[in-house]
Amino acid sequence: MAGTVVFTLIPFGAVIAEAFTGMADGTFAGLENFILVVHNAAFRLAAKNTLRFMAVCIPLLMAVSLWTAVLVKAAADRSGVFKTTMLLPMAVPVASVVCLWKVVFHPQGLLNQLLGNTDGAGIDFMRQKSAFLVLVFTYIWKNNGYDMVLWLAGLDGISGELYEAAQVDGAGAWQKFRYITAPGLRGTASLVALLSVINSFKVFREAYLIAGDYPHDSIYMLQHLFNNWFVSLDIQKMSAASVLLETAVLFGVLLWRWRRAGHD
Repeated sequence: MAGTVVFTLIPFGAVIAEAFTGMADGTFAGLENFILVVHNAAFRLAAKNTLRFMAVCIPLLMAVSLWTAVLVKAAADRSGVFKTTMLLPMAVPVASVVCLWKVVFHPQGLLNQLLGNTDGAGIDFMRQKSAFLVLVFTYIWKNNGYDMVLWLAGLDGISGELYEAAQVDGAGAWQKFRYITAPGLRGTASLVALLSVINSFKVFREAYLIAGDYPHDSIYMLQHLFNNWFVSLDIQKMSAASVLLETAVLFGVLLWRWRRAGHD
């Protein structure tokens, strides 16, 4: 309890206090910092890109990892190598991934060689809109195995007798998935979604190491913004932005729980 107070609650309170503190004189500034953050073009760009990235990646990752888990479950007797292959990206260090991506997507890299751009004027994929697709692919490739294991645990919790009864009743593969597998994975889906959101913030490392402090506008995330503000010691802006994001996340969770309770 003491550790929670010292390392969590007190810093959390300090952030809230800094959000309402003036940058120049340290006096109470009201909503001035929040207004400044909301009107900041870099904040709006970073927030838009982060939401866009999560809106694209999380449903896509959940679908791909579920499909992978179903394949592994269906081929249980020969799934060892396939499962290991899916889990291998988790063991690859970020630095190695960055080196590989530079070799592939560099203007004189492998992809440009395959496209025939060998005259020295190759495409710099990380300095245009294609950088977003590269980041999406990196996130899914890196986290697919992790989510696959979670889905497999959920699939193992569904009784095989249900599938046998459905088979006797003449149900097809899609009917089994729709009426047995999908309802049985509701709890697992919530866990996978939550962990996918958390892991989506870790993709900053790859974007930062490949493109630096100021990457292409399509992959300029909130992590870049906070990193740049931290370097320039804009503590009040960081605090105000953090409070805004925490409030938005809390509101979203409460709204989701309220809607889910209404359906239940």
